Amino acid sequence: MKFSEEENLILEQSFGVEYYAKGTTVIQPNSFSRKVFFIEKGLLRCYYYKEGKDITHFFFDEDSFTAPLNSVFYNKVEAYGWETLEETTLRVIQYDDLLDLFVKYPSIQRFFFGVSLDILNSYALKLEYLQFYTAEERYANLLETNPKILNRVSLGHIASYLGITQQTLSVIRGKK
Repeated sequence: MKFSEEENLILEQSFGVEYYAKGTTVIQPNSFSRKVFFIEKGLLRCYYYKEGKDITHFFFDEDSFTAPLNSVFYNKVEAYGWETLEETTLRVIQYDDLLDLFVKYPSIQRFFFGVSLDILNSYALKLEYLQFYTAEERYANLLETNPKILNRVSLGHIASYLGITQQTLSVIRGKK
């Protein structure tokens, strides 16, 4: 979608810029934030803890939007933490400020509706792969859909994202 000059200017002015070093926690697990993020540069890892283990839920890289959904939409604490895996530049807006833009600029609202559907689809596909595909198939899908992630993320994070152990990932990689 193309925005008008006015809309581009409004978006530029409305989103602040935050810079983070590699390994910085942007959102602590079990905290509250109503920020909406656009990853301009870098890589975010969304994670949670289960039985003392750090589990990777999702990766967000350049040119993608994300937000702590429980806080933004349900006014609840967000179970997930977010950390930078590289030096990262984020464009940030408070969700309430974004809602104000939606009222004034319906085209921006339509754009973010599409973004929301894309994010929902990504989560649905991940759930489908975890439920119905083997570890080898999940790894092959990651290679096909996001091959550059392998050079940017530790094998431990990739294994937990795929729902397998690092040892299983090493066996799968050894077969290739």
